[in-house]
Amino acid sequence: MILKPRLSFWEIFNMAVGFMGIQFGFALQNANASSILLTFGADLHQLPWFWLVAPLTGMVVQPIIGYMSDKTWNRFGRRRPYFLVGAVLTATALVLMPNSPQFAGYFAPMLIGGGMLMIMDASINISMEPFRALVADKLPDEQHSLGFSMQTLLIGVGAVVGSWLPYILSNFFGVSSVAESEGLIAQNVVWSFYIGAAVLLSSILYTVVKTKEYPPEFYAEEPVSEKNQSPKSKSFIPKSMWQLLVVQFFSWFALFSMWVYTTPTVAQHFFNATDPNSLPYKEAGNWVGILFGVYNGVSAIIALLLPRLAAKIGRRATHSLALTLGGLSFLSFLVIKDPDFLLIPMVGIGIAWGSILAMPYAMLANSIPANRMGVFMGLFNMSITIPQIVNGIFGGLILKYVFHNDPLNSIIMAGVLMILGAVSTLFVSDRLDLKKEVTLG
Repeated sequence: MILKPRLSFWEIFNMAVGFMGIQFGFALQNANASSILLTFGADLHQLPWFWLVAPLTGMVVQPIIGYMSDKTWNRFGRRRPYFLVGAVLTATALVLMPNSPQFAGYFAPMLIGGGMLMIMDASINISMEPFRALVADKLPDEQHSLGFSMQTLLIGVGAVVGSWLPYILSNFFGVSSVAESEGLIAQNVVWSFYIGAAVLLSSILYTVVKTKEYPPEFYAEEPVSEKNQSPKSKSFIPKSMWQLLVVQFFSWFALFSMWVYTTPTVAQHFFNATDPNSLPYKEAGNWVGILFGVYNGVSAIIALLLPRLAAKIGRRATHSLALTLGGLSFLSFLVIKDPDFLLIPMVGIGIAWGSILAMPYAMLANSIPANRMGVFMGLFNMSITIPQIVNGIFGGLILKYVFHNDPLNSIIMAGVLMILGAVSTLFVSDRLDLKKEVTLG
């Protein structure tokens, strides 16, 4: 068995820079896709169906890319070839999506927009999965929390700028936030997508140049180990992975509701707007971009604090606390009346988001074999995609028949589910937490 050397802060930083660009593009999509699709003619109840594109493509693409990258080795490395391919495809989709009306002579803009959303999600997943595996590839067990938290830090930075960029271009650079005609996308959003494409490409190239990968023989003698299970209970899927699936289901079902329904909730309840083409609705969309930037900014700030807290109280307790704060923050939408005060729950949601991006992966990485890290990380992605698919299928029906077309109720449901995720976290068998308990005992 070859021991992995500890890496310096800046070596870990260089590994994660590419993820900043990925999240820059992902944040533009999250903050603007609902508004873009509504502009192209989608109905509010149809939005979850469009948002199904992301988890469906992720569920298919990530395990395949994980398996392929485990078996790949060429002059560019093991994971880095997939970074490059995904970056080029994602940048192309970012440029084309806001220009979908230009292809209206061939297809309906909504179909083009949905198609670009699918291509963008598939491309993002091609790059995203190897980035997760790269951390586990390069770092020893005791640095996994730091590695995934560093990704969270730079994810937060990219997401803040990506979420805020349309607002910044409009309010500080005079780029119009009003479309030239109905059915077109405002120039501040169009230019934000162009800038996002450039940032994504350049940041991934930085990681490719600055990060070297271990050669295949480094993993040749790596044993298949499931140290958190007894010999009699070993199976292909580690016990902790099954337990984390429950936590992830509650967490990502809630997040999907937030991404789909925050814009219509804020527009309807705080800007008194229901027409996606109206100026108040556009203003609500811009404000949601600011709110999403805040929660991503908070996740970046607390990212490097999470490993310290986990070292003191354990990763399970840390994640449970973060999810509880997130759930209570969603529930606070019931009592807040001023849109400016929505900044407050974004703090708690940001803490939960920061932990969701780091702690489950850190708990998982210690229990899966290094020579199959890519495929296991890809399979674990199903814990993200399946709850989003379930929400996408049933979320619109729940909104219509249970919540009486009030999207605020979907946000409240998200709060309840995130708290259930917090409770479920306490039952996860995390090897490092268990080791600490034995040591203290």
